[in-house]
Amino acid sequence: MPPSNITPKTRDTAKRLRRELTKAEAAMWDMLRDLRPYGARFRRETPIGPYIADFAWLSARLIVEVDGDSHETVEGRRHDLARDAFLRSQGFTVRRFDNAQVLDGPDYVFITIEKHAAPFLKERVA
Repeated sequence: MPPSNITPKTRDTAKRLRRELTKAEAAMWDMLRDLRPYGARFRRETPIGPYIADFAWLSARLIVEVDGDSHETVEGRRHDLARDAFLRSQGFTVRRFDNAQVLDGPDYVFITIEKHAAPFLKERVA
């Protein structure tokens, strides 16, 4: 097996996060699974380098993040900027939604994701 740039601690954290989805993350997972018939293969809590993406479709290089209150702090914003810069440098597109958007406006969220995923889908949904 080739060496991995994912630390054991990051892998363990990702496993724990997969077991402990928030309400908004569970709602997002349901939305993303609706794209499966069209070829979308999102993974939950996927390690990418030193970070863990909430939802990642690796072959499409698309990451979907569901952000809670911790992302609204100065430190949270700084962390997200560094994280997004790293992920973009790896060829990923990152789409962020806050918990309220996912729970209160799922149609908008789904349409936005569908728009970004459309070039990679087998049959266009929209």
